[in-house]
Amino acid sequence: MDSHLSASSQNSERKVSASNGWLMLFINVVLYVLTVILLIAAIRGGGPLLLILAVISLLAGITISSGFFTLQPNEAAVLILFGAYQGTVRESGFFFTNPFNKKLKISLRARNLNGEKLKVNEKRGNPIEIAAVVVWQVKDTAQAVFDVDSYENYVKIQSESAVRHVASNYAYDDGEPNEITLRGGAGDVSAALTRELQERLAKAGVHVEEARLTHLAYAPEIAQAMLRRQQAEAVIAARQKIVHGAVSMVEMALNELSSKKVVVLDEERKAAMVSNLLVVLCGESEAHPVINTGTLYN
Repeated sequence: MDSHLSASSQNSERKVSASNGWLMLFINVVLYVLTVILLIAAIRGGGPLLLILAVISLLAGITISSGFFTLQPNEAAVLILFGAYQGTVRESGFFFTNPFNKKLKISLRARNLNGEKLKVNEKRGNPIEIAAVVVWQVKDTAQAVFDVDSYENYVKIQSESAVRHVASNYAYDDGEPNEITLRGGAGDVSAALTRELQERLAKAGVHVEEARLTHLAYAPEIAQAMLRRQQAEAVIAARQKIVHGAVSMVEMALNELSSKKVVVLDEERKAAMVSNLLVVLCGESEAHPVINTGTLYN
């Protein structure tokens, strides 16, 4: 029953056409000119009848004047007569409609919502700062006017809520293998944010063209700690690469010496050579050679 009530309360846009305004403008000018003529004639002694006709002509002209409206490209007018939705005019130009119609103009152009920086907790509970820009436009004017209180404010609040929800579903970075993160999976995160925004804003007749993150950073209170962690991880990764390369070079040197029979090394001499090469290759400071005047065994 609730779903039936919800569906019946949802409005849908009906496109209508309005009359060309130039013809009615000519009639309106004629009424004003007629008012002046009748008024002059009544003052010159034409009697009260001419005065009454002048007043009627003036009131008719004023009433007709309120029926004119113009629309620019990508602009629509929602027509409301005594609280009842009459339809939406989407064509651009100069028009005339029932003077008693209330005309609400709505822009159909694409708009940017540059969201403010929000402080939220990501998937692992770390506080982060995040902001997004949303490109949107009104598609259904009836829903935008009648189904939400203020569609512009609705877009702003729902966009903030969607950004918070999406941010809480992803880790900032360094996720599990094949895990999408906020920093590494910007395209996937933007697509997820666009989908969620479209679901939220469909009620207001709004279509989301695009949504992308514009700001992403750790919150100031943990930024230094996370920076040190990233630096430590970078150092460890670099060390692993250096050690892997050094071991490969040592292995290549031993194989070359053995295959070309440059020198015959027993296991103890190989161990000493490996130790010296690893110190040279993996050390941070420049190695200084030491001349050995003896042998390895004395």
